[in-house]
Amino acid sequence: MRYSIILPVFNEEESLSVLYKRIVTIMRKLNHPFELIFINDGSYDRTSQTLTNLHTKDERVKIINFSRNFGHQMAVSAGLRYSTGEQIAILDSDLQDPPEILPAFFEKLDEGYDAVYAVRKRRKENLLKRAAYRTFYRFLHKIASIDIPLDSGDFCVLRRNVVDAINSLPERNRFVRGLRSWVGFKQTGLEYERSERFAGESKYTWRKLFKLAFDGIFSFSYVPLQLMFSLGLLSLIISFLGSIWVTYQRFFTPNYNRVPGFASTIILVMFVGGLQLFSLGVVGEYMRRIYDEIKQRPQYIIDSTIGF
Repeated sequence: MRYSIILPVFNEEESLSVLYKRIVTIMRKLNHPFELIFINDGSYDRTSQTLTNLHTKDERVKIINFSRNFGHQMAVSAGLRYSTGEQIAILDSDLQDPPEILPAFFEKLDEGYDAVYAVRKRRKENLLKRAAYRTFYRFLHKIASIDIPLDSGDFCVLRRNVVDAINSLPERNRFVRGLRSWVGFKQTGLEYERSERFAGESKYTWRKLFKLAFDGIFSFSYVPLQLMFSLGLLSLIISFLGSIWVTYQRFFTPNYNRVPGFASTIILVMFVGGLQLFSLGVVGEYMRRIYDEIKQRPQYIIDSTIGF
């Protein structure tokens, strides 16, 4: 198999037929064998039936049905594990990633690159989401222990050696674009303009977006832990200076007894208490991930497969 196209799907019945036609039209022009791997991530609309109908008329359509919704990153991971192509593409199924630019990405692989990721020039989401995405990518870029490209999502094409390397990583809280950067190899980016959704609404709720952001931050950065140490040291210094000031007021100024000190005491207690809670929260995020790894549960459960 020359090409594998990985397509995570969650309640996308309205766009699947158009998506299939557009991808097949483009892939036929490349004149090489290809497969379309749809990962049905626990959809509860007619997505499953629509995918089955597509497989009935085209055996190149292959389907992985999850037992429930495990999330976009798990769906991408399953697609990577089941792919057999020499060159593998990852696209969203809402047609925001236009299939028509795939040939340009494959050409970059033919030039000698191992991974080509898409860099978004402009988004079509609302202003708040655009601002949130922009802020997150720049924040992650600054604090990550590896170089994660700005404004690049999961849309990419990969050689088989890169996919094999990603598949060998056992972690459960997966941030695929971070893993893609972590494994290394020769990578480059191509700019594109992200389209609007073809139909329906985004399945990435704010809660899911925050989880994805946390997975990216806590999986690829030690800065939160280092920040805790810095804040703890700052708190210690402030407390030490405060102790010197109180001692000076007590023994060397006549106004000490007329200063109740209630406000300064409360501020200090709130500062230290807030710092402790913040630190516990950061440690808790890392411990939660350690706990997930220790449990050794599978990343996802497959209910059925079609076409493999």
